Amino acid sequence: MKLLEGKVALVTGAARGIGKAIALKFASEGADIAFTDLNIDENALNTQKEIEAYGVKAKAYASNAALYDDTHGIVEQIHKEFGHIDILVNNAGITKDGLLMRMSELQWDAVINVNLKSAFNFIHACTPIMMKQKSGSIINMSSVVGVSGNAGQANYSASKAGLIGLAKSVAKELGARGIRANAIAPGFIETEMTHALTDEQRAKWAEIIPLRRGGSPDEVAKTALFLASDLSSYVSGQVIHVCGGMNT
Repeated sequence: MKLLEGKVALVTGAARGIGKAIALKFASEGADIAFTDLNIDENALNTQKEIEAYGVKAKAYASNAALYDDTHGIVEQIHKEFGHIDILVNNAGITKDGLLMRMSELQWDAVINVNLKSAFNFIHACTPIMMKQKSGSIINMSSVVGVSGNAGQANYSASKAGLIGLAKSVAKELGARGIRANAIAPGFIETEMTHALTDEQRAKWAEIIPLRRGGSPDEVAKTALFLASDLSSYVSGQVIHVCGGMNT
């Protein structure tokens, strides 16, 4: 039997990158997939087709994860169409980097709202469903900079640190209802965003990573699969670093 057979997973921001890798990994293990993105464009529709190729149900939903009412409406729709929600992966995120003294309020608010408030929105909307089921796994996608900080990324680092605190708090509040919450802290992962870096920049990154390479979205997805499945049935309130030893 597959690890997620009969489960429904909701993955935010999953049209591409790490979110897409997680959705595909879950589908390969039998989960039906509801996923969101800001707009349902060609990328999102292609991702839906790739997920469906595993023989599971999949549907893409347009959602501004930073909006409370919008999020609750989407979750209600997903619950109605899929019947239950067993796994929630809060992956939606953006960056608007800059030195703190030059950072605008708009840059700060945008990153906090999309990266952190969105997770609150989705957890708040999914909690009644999971409580009624007396089970659920919530996974917040944080970052190594949420633990260590990073110059030029005060807003991003703060949002990712918040996701860790949120997961730990939810684990304590909802554990008695059979709901687990954890966070994943990826390091340097090879995505479309990092492909824009020069060879020199990539070499500098590799120098500070003990494994001397960047990670792949699939390697992050394997960790998410562990946390989503019964393999981690007694794991809650934890942060798992997927960083090649970078944050040791």
